[in-house]
Amino acid sequence: MKPKIKKSQRVNKGAPSGLVISLLVHAAAFMLAGLLVVFNVVNKEEKKFVPPKPVERPKMKLKKPKVKVKKNAKPKSSERIVTKVQKANMPEIYLPEMSGIGDGIGTGGGYAGFDLMPDLGEVSIFGGGKSIGNDFEGTVYSLARDRNGSGSSIDRETFRIVLRKYILSGWKDSVLARYFHSPKKLYSTHFMVPSIPTAMAPRAFGVPDLEDYYLFVKYEGQLVHATDIKFRFWGMGDSYLFINVDGKEVLANGWSGHDDIFDWWRSSAAGSGTYPLGTKYMSVGDWIELKAGEPVKMKVLYGEYLRGDFSGQILVEVDGVDYPKSRYGGPLLPAFKTEEFTWDQLTQISRYLPSGECSLTNGPVFNDFYTPPQEPAVAAQPVPTDDRESKVEPVSPEPEKSPIRVWTMRDGRTFEAEFKTVVMNNLILETVTGRQLKVPFKQVSDADIDFSRLSMPPKLEIELSKASRQCQWGNTYEAEMRTTRGSVYTYTTKIRQTSIKPYGFGLTADMYVIGGEIGGDKQILLDYQTADFTLSKKNDLSFEFSGNEVELIDYVVNEERRGQKYATFLVVITDSRGEIIAYRTPSERLFRNLDNLRKIRVGWYFDKDCNRCLPTPPIPALNVKDSF
Repeated sequence: MKPKIKKSQRVNKGAPSGLVISLLVHAAAFMLAGLLVVFNVVNKEEKKFVPPKPVERPKMKLKKPKVKVKKNAKPKSSERIVTKVQKANMPEIYLPEMSGIGDGIGTGGGYAGFDLMPDLGEVSIFGGGKSIGNDFEGTVYSLARDRNGSGSSIDRETFRIVLRKYILSGWKDSVLARYFHSPKKLYSTHFMVPSIPTAMAPRAFGVPDLEDYYLFVKYEGQLVHATDIKFRFWGMGDSYLFINVDGKEVLANGWSGHDDIFDWWRSSAAGSGTYPLGTKYMSVGDWIELKAGEPVKMKVLYGEYLRGDFSGQILVEVDGVDYPKSRYGGPLLPAFKTEEFTWDQLTQISRYLPSGECSLTNGPVFNDFYTPPQEPAVAAQPVPTDDRESKVEPVSPEPEKSPIRVWTMRDGRTFEAEFKTVVMNNLILETVTGRQLKVPFKQVSDADIDFSRLSMPPKLEIELSKASRQCQWGNTYEAEMRTTRGSVYTYTTKIRQTSIKPYGFGLTADMYVIGGEIGGDKQILLDYQTADFTLSKKNDLSFEFSGNEVELIDYVVNEERRGQKYATFLVVITDSRGEIIAYRTPSERLFRNLDNLRKIRVGWYFDKDCNRCLPTPPIPALNVKDSF
């Protein structure tokens, strides 16, 4: 018989019903939560990036840049010696004769009559090495060489073809890619290059060895005016000139017989080819209209073909302006410029520009921030009235100092007397009443002793000598005779004490080397040097110093001999007080005008009274040539 099992002890197959229900509830909850999560993720709106509000900054009102150029400071006039100084007897100066500078042509080179072999900061007639913003960037090209600087196989006909192709291509640089161009750029505010030796162009661009044929300079920039203006260019180029404004040729000029270079352009203006400028007749360009402050691109090209001189000049005729007559009967027009000419630019241009052919000091200025007042045209070589570089106010002469001074004894007493001399460590003085005093050194102050010794300067001998070397001026066409030659000179001053008594105080020497014009009467400051020194036994009571290299040129333009030559010198010795104790010069006029000479800079031209002036202009080319 099977035992009876209690109800509570039965074993159920499967889970209890409560557990099943619980599982079902939880499963349903999880499914619902999953559905909610999926629903929310899928349907959740995507966030959009909202940038922060821009920060408002105050706008700066920009003004046109204005360059302030310092005026020359007034040089301090030297105080005259108030004591009776016994001057040393100076021997005749030793200055060997300079070959090639007298009669005939010498050898050498230079840049338009100012500092020679200029650095990038200096200015030539082709422009300066630094842009001022409103100028044209220039490059020199030589079709006689390839782009690596080696000789090319170009001939006359090929040169014409290449030049013509370049202009007709719209001035595409790719046409000239195989030919040499200078790495150095120059920046010019004008195109006033009168007839000059062709070799001056490559020298200015830092490539002096270039041939003086098959070459040209090209400038690019912007043409703009501050107000509405209607005008046209008048221009000449030796051997050719092209002007392109806003992609269109507005002027072409060249020697007759070579019109096939630019036969696509002809001037329809009356007067074109009628009036000379330099060695050629000018072409009159097309009318151009500019809106105020709206720039357009402008390109200029001029250069040399086979031989002769080099020139490119552009003048401006403003519509409606009545101009006076030039020496040839045409209008006396102003030069094109983007800035008023400075003294230095006027000097460079005037050296080669005959007077009465154009005006340099009036007319429009082509920039967008300044327009000069319109004034009647004037001659080509006036002294500018607004000289921003070198204007010097007149200096009133200082009253002569009294020889009477106050002397101080070591016990504190003072008295007034005039210094006379020193005898055996005794001061010889003269009172205001005329009484002479003999005062031992040991009784007066140290300052009085120094004053007496300074008033008894040593006797000095001053000599000037020079060293020279010849320089090369390019290669002429078919080895023709050069018309430009010269030499590079270095001047040296030697100072020697001839008196025995020790001096011991510091001295200063100022050396002025003066040149003269070939074909004119103006003088030029070729070099100026100053040096401090002390004469002692260590240096054998002597001292010498040399100046910079000076390149003197001698050339022929328009059958006129021009250039520079050595003329004279002045060496001035001053003591520590600035008092002149000795000087040496073949020209006493220089010493009498020393105060004026001290205001002159190297490269400046000046008159007989040492006042700055412009160079003597060349004679006009009266017989204008019609062919090579």
